[in-house]
Amino acid sequence: MGSYYNIDAILTDAQKVPCTFELTVPGLGYLEGNVGADIKQGTRVELPLWLGEFLAVSQRLGTSTLCSLDVPGALSPRVMNALKADPRSVDLRALAPHFYRLSVRILDLLEEEEMAGILIDTFKKRASEIADHAHNLRAVGEGADFLRGLDESERQLFRAAHESAKAMRVWMSDMKKK
Repeated sequence: MGSYYNIDAILTDAQKVPCTFELTVPGLGYLEGNVGADIKQGTRVELPLWLGEFLAVSQRLGTSTLCSLDVPGALSPRVMNALKADPRSVDLRALAPHFYRLSVRILDLLEEEEMAGILIDTFKKRASEIADHAHNLRAVGEGADFLRGLDESERQLFRAAHESAKAMRVWMSDMKKK
């Protein structure tokens, strides 16, 4: 969980994740659109990450968890296979605007070692391409197309690398003048 005032943490917490109820809960039917009804055991609903996490980790005395958190579509086996094949070809923003933040939160709860490895490799490979684009801006339209597929963490990395490259060019031109 991030800072209380961090907008990226707030937006990550609001991301919907699939949850399956392990117990029948009276009066929570409104979560699946049945106001006043019970939510039955085995019911699968999409909940904000903050609520799904809270319900999945809280335990009643002597019983199982209220619900289990399922892997969201952004981290599905299909997506993991695509990331293994070519991480640069996957539009992470379309999957989740805060893809890496969501991934970290889910991995904290599910402890998927293989998924963690795939995501680390993905970030490394994509980071090198982000740095290349940030230092070598070509056509303006091409840069916009590239940025469109980046999640928020990658966009921040791009901005930092671009500002760094720009500052370096200014410094180099100042040094040549001396």
